[in-house]
Amino acid sequence: MWKCGLANPHTSHCLGNGQIMIGCIGDPSGNGKGGFALLDGESFEVLGNWEKPGDATAFGYDFWYQPRHNVMISTEWGAPKALANGFDMQHVKEGLYGTSIHVWDWSSHEKLQSIDLGVEGAVPLEVRFLHEPSAAEGYVGCALGSTVYRFFRTAKGDWTTELVIKVPSKKVEGWAMPEMPSLITDILISLDDRYLYFSNWLHGDIRQYDITDRSKPRLVGQAFLGGSIQSDGAVRVLEDPEDREQPPPCVIKGKRVRGAPQMLQLSLDGRRLYVTTSLYSAWDKQFYPDMLKEGSVMMQLDVDNVNGGIVLNKDFLVDFGKEPHGPVLAHELRYPGGDCTSDIWL
Repeated sequence: MWKCGLANPHTSHCLGNGQIMIGCIGDPSGNGKGGFALLDGESFEVLGNWEKPGDATAFGYDFWYQPRHNVMISTEWGAPKALANGFDMQHVKEGLYGTSIHVWDWSSHEKLQSIDLGVEGAVPLEVRFLHEPSAAEGYVGCALGSTVYRFFRTAKGDWTTELVIKVPSKKVEGWAMPEMPSLITDILISLDDRYLYFSNWLHGDIRQYDITDRSKPRLVGQAFLGGSIQSDGAVRVLEDPEDREQPPPCVIKGKRVRGAPQMLQLSLDGRRLYVTTSLYSAWDKQFYPDMLKEGSVMMQLDVDNVNGGIVLNKDFLVDFGKEPHGPVLAHELRYPGGDCTSDIWL
């Protein structure tokens, strides 16, 4: 991919013409750069850049396109040379992490808008359009801001955003900083576009929101599955704006879950939510060192997709600490034939 001036590939999507498009987060020197490489769908030969010359963004991460509206939305993480050794708040102050989402013309490959979400939208990661192809709207989860923004097309034809969910930080002691953000790392929308799910990788919970009213998501389910504020850990919560007790350790089939809920995938019928615990090895090592020693896990929650609600299935566990060559860190989940986070409806 270096011939495209790109490195650090992240998100891949198949295109209608048979090509594969991969979004990248850096350049070959480890600096931040958001661009897109096109691959031949059969040979995997790198064909060149998707974006127009000069249209690469300062940072890259995820993207999702919707041909019916001739639009693509992309997001930002940070400069690979900064994030590769773990998270450092000083790097945020130095401008090495992103705060913007970008709107692209799907046909011409031109960048139309860059929308800066500011401090509350710091590090916008996963982006999801509604699955209904006529709907010109979706959501983006912002990790450091611990927020979810709705993006949508206006009557004028341009795009804008609104803040619809904010998870408050907790005042703590015994941790790296005096306040702990929730760190929203993955979001998912059910295939019927009724529920939004996201994971709080530091706080350790998964949340389910009813998004029938698109501008006013309503919390209807929550489950703690590990995380940094477990009641028997080193961290003590001094002040919690949500007034919740520190959760007990999460134990499944005799194994204590190390790490916290991270990547999500939902069954097509919306009744089983799967989750893995590894984010990125350098950050795993920094925040959950025991997970590197013991391996990550995959868990499953039973979903009430009528009234809302999520409950951990205590009979399901995939333990990646028991791989033949030692513990591994499991990340993304995919269904063969398509799923809630990879299918794009035309």
